[in-house]
Amino acid sequence: MGRLWRISPLLFIFFFPLTSLSASDTSDLFQQWCQQHGKSYSTEEEKLYRLNVFQDNYDYILRHNTNSNSSYTLALNAFADLTHNEFKLARLRGLSVSAASGDLIRLNRGSSLIESSNDPPKSLDWREKGAVTNVKDQGSCGACWSFSATGAIEGINKIVTDSLISLSEQELVDCDRSFNAGCEGGLMDYAYEFVIKNKGIDTEEDYPYKAKEISCNKNKLKRHIVTIDGYNDVPENNEDQLLKAVVNQPVSVGICGSERAFQLYSEGIFTGPCSTSLDHAVLIIGYDSKDGVDYWIIKNSWGTSWGMNGFMYMKRNTGDSKGLCGINMLASYPIKTSPNPPPSPTPQPVKCNLFSWCSEGQTCCCASQILGICLKWTCCELNAAVCCKDHRHCCPSDYPICDSQRNLCLKQTSNGTLAIQPKKNNDFGKSGGRSSLHQRYF
Repeated sequence: MGRLWRISPLLFIFFFPLTSLSASDTSDLFQQWCQQHGKSYSTEEEKLYRLNVFQDNYDYILRHNTNSNSSYTLALNAFADLTHNEFKLARLRGLSVSAASGDLIRLNRGSSLIESSNDPPKSLDWREKGAVTNVKDQGSCGACWSFSATGAIEGINKIVTDSLISLSEQELVDCDRSFNAGCEGGLMDYAYEFVIKNKGIDTEEDYPYKAKEISCNKNKLKRHIVTIDGYNDVPENNEDQLLKAVVNQPVSVGICGSERAFQLYSEGIFTGPCSTSLDHAVLIIGYDSKDGVDYWIIKNSWGTSWGMNGFMYMKRNTGDSKGLCGINMLASYPIKTSPNPPPSPTPQPVKCNLFSWCSEGQTCCCASQILGICLKWTCCELNAAVCCKDHRHCCPSDYPICDSQRNLCLKQTSNGTLAIQPKKNNDFGKSGGRSSLHQRYF
């Protein structure tokens, strides 16, 4: 198969030399690469180290790309200054450890087979049908499971409602803690369970991604913009059933993404080598064939500088029931039959006085008063909270006793007294505004 090339001045320099570069040429190339990807380093020692890593990756790419039998090419992408071990630590810790160890309990393992009376089309690309949002970037947070899950929900929502809405991975990272572990990994099945039990999920715009775990925003959690009614697990190691599922909608899958060629993949049909030890989650958005080679179309969550603007072709019909990189082992998809709920009403501020207010779901607490008249208000992020007498803290309504001396919120039970730490009230940047409010914790 002929190799595919993306021609740009910088990539021309990357690929067409057939011999190793001199130290001076490598340094110049590295400087161009740093400018292209906005890279800078805190010390000259760090920069020199990254230059050496870059050179090693360049040599590896050169050896691969001069192999005329390869169906895919590699490139000096945004990860070219990382060793392979560094890359794996940064990007490949997002699929549930139990999934990788083989001890996974799939919550919907007993799903019925997918039935279809028609032969599947020879090719399919859900992007052409408007069911795929733009490629996103998970950063160094191991949240690939959340991107795979939202991608599948975005797809089926578009198919059922004809509305493509980018959904919040951050809500899953922050709030889905029954089984999943935020940036430390998770599984798409559990994400679907969370969305079902929560009766929906918020949008990316309203609850944007931060590439780190933060406290669950309970107010955003109540915004049920898109719902699903269930989900199915595709039978393991059954590529025919996986194909039938993809004919109906985008499908979440687990793969092994820990090969060095995967890190530096540029374009073409990826054929490995790779193991079937699952460590990454992606989204199948279609399939096709080229020169007699069948492939899946994969949407990744590493930004648009990786692969073909964030997408990959991965060989299918390899003859191995597990599929290339284990892609047939852990596939699932959401089910949607019901319409989404009507839009939530616009959040209304909580008025403290004529000039001061707090956000919806917060409580006004007086920070300073004279003769029973409050001169300054602060906001407690809790709804219907108890304002402590120190005028600086607040307690939730189910822990209504403020112990300001010990900095605790208490409640009495039949077995004794339970305690939690209070919230610190947020000051207004100036009277009458709420733009400067921030959550602060002890």
